[in-house]
Amino acid sequence: MKQFIDFIPLILFFIVYKLEPRAMELAGQTFILGGIFSATAVLILASLVVYGALFLAQRRLEKGQWLTLIACLVFGGMTLTFHSETFLKWKAPVVNWLFALGFAASHFVGDRPLIQRIMGHAVTLPQPLWTRLNLAWIAFFIFSGCANLFVAFTFHKFWVDFKVFGSLGMTVLFLIGQGLFLARHMRDADPQPSSAKPKD
Repeated sequence: MKQFIDFIPLILFFIVYKLEPRAMELAGQTFILGGIFSATAVLILASLVVYGALFLAQRRLEKGQWLTLIACLVFGGMTLTFHSETFLKWKAPVVNWLFALGFAASHFVGDRPLIQRIMGHAVTLPQPLWTRLNLAWIAFFIFSGCANLFVAFTFHKFWVDFKVFGSLGMTVLFLIGQGLFLARHMRDADPQPSSAKPKD
């Protein structure tokens, strides 16, 4: 569930982006609703609300959530300040590559790969499998960042659609693959029932 919290602001961003631009009045102020810049403002506001609510509920945010929020404020803020969507196009690639860097660094810093620190309380695996799973997350984040960058600067009309639904689709497929990987190895690790006849 936590993996999909990040998509709540993105979905709101997508909805506002797809609206036909129109003038709206709020508290005596006129602003445009619809298009990339108002969608960016909604993305920033929604991120503050979502992660603010999480912080109040949990008294903390995970490092990945802090990274996502800060990147949204930085790249979204630069997009609005300089009135250029180029900055926002770089948000997804940079965030994904920073996640990849964090997972990669965990092979050299600390005693366990990052994915084991995240999931180790719920899943028991041999150490080599934790390493393989961590490497898979690194590859996923690198690929996701490159895919977002390629679409953003090659297919301008579709980059927002891909940013939301392409990223969501890749994440779902990867998590399904991870689930199958874990299920297979956890099943292999289960002790086999003895076929020997119990002694009287």
